[in-house]
Parts: sequence; structure tokens; C-alpha cells
Amino acid sequence: MTTSIRALESRLTAELGQVVIGAESSIRALVIALVARGHVLVQGVPGLGKTLLAKTLAHSLGGEFKRIQGTPDLMPSDIIGVHVFDETKRDFVFRPGPLFADVVLVDEINRAGPKTQSALLEAMEERQVSVDRQVFGLSPDFLVLATQNPREFEGTYPLPESQLDRFMLRIDMDYPPRVSEAQILERYGGRLSSAQLVIESTGTGTIATGMLEEARAEAEKLHVAEALTGYVLDLVRASRENARVSLGLSTRGALALMKAARVAAGLRGAEFVSPDDVKEVAPWVMSHRLVLTPEAALDGTRDVDVVRSLLADTPVPR
Repeated sequence: MTTSIRALESRLTAELGQVVIGAESSIRALVIALVARGHVLVQGVPGLGKTLLAKTLAHSLGGEFKRIQGTPDLMPSDIIGVHVFDETKRDFVFRPGPLFADVVLVDEINRAGPKTQSALLEAMEERQVSVDRQVFGLSPDFLVLATQNPREFEGTYPLPESQLDRFMLRIDMDYPPRVSEAQILERYGGRLSSAQLVIESTGTGTIATGMLEEARAEAEKLHVAEALTGYVLDLVRASRENARVSLGLSTRGALALMKAARVAAGLRGAEFVSPDDVKEVAPWVMSHRLVLTPEAALDGTRDVDVVRSLLADTPVPR
């Protein structure tokens, strides 16, 4: 059965697939975040196409794209904006920063200082920023794609739990398969210019107006049984009581899990949300929200492994 959500995924996969090769799982996660109005943390080593993926997504949506490079000296005013004195108006005028866009890529977010990271909290949660006692609204489709290298620690500031909790999903990008990497070399290996890879998708804003709104309306109509709500709550409680976890899922995390499962159900053309939909999105939604105990971290336990054990140990409702 063709649905609005599946049509949106098909369109975005076709558009992004022309430029980004071997990232089907990441594209599916982006579709879920778009429909559910969530932000995405992309984790992976440099050179895997994280920036290209964000640029192509903004192009496909027809939105404005801005990029922020995380550095230790980056100040909140550098991303939010600042009031400057206008000689012609004889008054102070607000000059918006790069946050005033549809898709914002915060590259190496963990290199920005805690003060600048905190400036993102209001923008990500309420889609607005406050400057000098004034409130400025952001785009209704405001989407933050932040990247970080999990293997680099020198000169970085780990994201606080409050920041991580505002990211709906975390995508772990790994090296592409050999076949996909061969296609990348074949397509782009002959370009010797220093210019960035050209986005080859046709047209600007290929996603039809209202297509995203239709997908969101469709996701809201999907039936959620009381037993499934109980299953989500059981997973949340299990994360809080697990011996290897010092901080489990918050209520915001439970809501994110439910919203993401709704979209996943729509992507398979269903009329109701099933436990399998929750299981599909759980690694994206839960992993970055779990704070492991020092003992578990020293043992080499990964947050993804804990999520998988929670899914295996939590009874599934019939």
C-alpha cells in the first residue's frame, strides 16, 4: 500500500541516492526525523559524507542550508546573531546568525564550548532564540544535523545529557561496503578540481509542497494500542533499572521512541504501530540517551549493546 510517508521516503531516497551512495539506513532515519520533527546526531569518523548528506537533504527539501563549524572559540552570538547599530535607521538592528535556516549542520559539535552548546538548547526544543530580551522564531521545519567523531577526545567537550536528550535520533555512520565505495570512486574519482562535489539532483525543492505535512498527518492517524504504550514504558523502565546504566531514558526519550515508531509503521504501510516498529527505531532513539556506569564503560560495553539486551529481555505484548 502506497502511503504519504512511503512516498516521501521514496522521493528522498531517489534524490539523496544520486549524490550519497551506500547510506540507505541513514536516509531512512532522516525521513523518520523529518516527519517526527526531530533533530539528528550523526556520529562517525571524518570523510564519510556527513556534510554532503546534510547539504543534499536541504537541497531536496528546497530549504536554506547553513553550516556551523564547532571550535573552542565559537561564541553563542556567532550562531544566534547579534544586534548592530544601523546608521540609516539610527537604531540597533538584529542580524540573524546561521541558526536562522531550515537545515543547520553543526559540524564537530563537541568541539564547541559548553556555553555555545547551551545556546542550542532553546533553539532545538522550542524553535526560537532569545537575544537581549527579544524572542525570534525559527523556521517551522527547523532541523539540526550535528556531527561528532566518537574516536577523538583531544580538544573536545562531551555533550551534556540535556543536549543529547534533545536529539531525537543518533545515526552511527560506518565505512560503506566495498561495492558502494567502488561506486563512489567511479563517480567522483575523476574530478581533480578542489571544488566540492556537485549536487546533481534535478530541480530545487523537489519535495512537493505539502508532502511533508501529509506524511505528518498520516503518522498521527496511526493506531497505538494500549499494550504497545505499555511496551514502550517497560523499555523505558528497564533502561532506568539496568545495572550497567546510571541514567536511563527520560520522558522526552519515551515520547521520541513513540513518535519514531509511528513513522516507522507508516513506512511499512501499516495502519497501526507494532512492537517491531519500536524495535527498529530503538537503537537510533535510545543509545545516545543512556549514560553507562564507569564499570560498564571500562569493560568496553557500548550503549548500542545495552539497547539490544533491553530489547531482548523486555517481554513483547501479543
